[in-house]
Amino acid sequence: MPGWITEGYSEYAKRMPREARIELLEIRPEPRTTGKNTAQIMEAEAQRITNSLPPDCRRIALDEHGEMLSTRQLSTQMGQWMSEGRDVSFIIGGADGLHESVKQGAHQLVSLSACTLPHAFVRVLLAEQLYRAYSLMHNHPYHRE
Repeated sequence: MPGWITEGYSEYAKRMPREARIELLEIRPEPRTTGKNTAQIMEAEAQRITNSLPPDCRRIALDEHGEMLSTRQLSTQMGQWMSEGRDVSFIIGGADGLHESVKQGAHQLVSLSACTLPHAFVRVLLAEQLYRAYSLMHNHPYHRE
């Protein structure tokens, strides 16, 4: 990843408190030089994604056709997730998106934007929104309306 992506994600990840810690787990993308078609590539990536998720986690797949949440709605949901006491995994697809099996296995599909976003940038945007949602939950001045 470009340095600015790593720096941006790291900045928001380090701001998160211990009780809402975020951790990035990168899945190796399927090589594009193996002669596999897009569907086969996405299926192989789906298998690696599924195998890497913590057991019994809440799965939130990020998808352009998912539910669009406001920051306030994300903050409310974040509070509910935290009260459940289990891990929440936000699943970001690769360059071709997420395989249908990953989306179907998710508890929720969420869209961060109506725009198509570079998958590398999504981690920065998601980390910032999680920090903002947590700040809103705790009346921290970071979030302004």
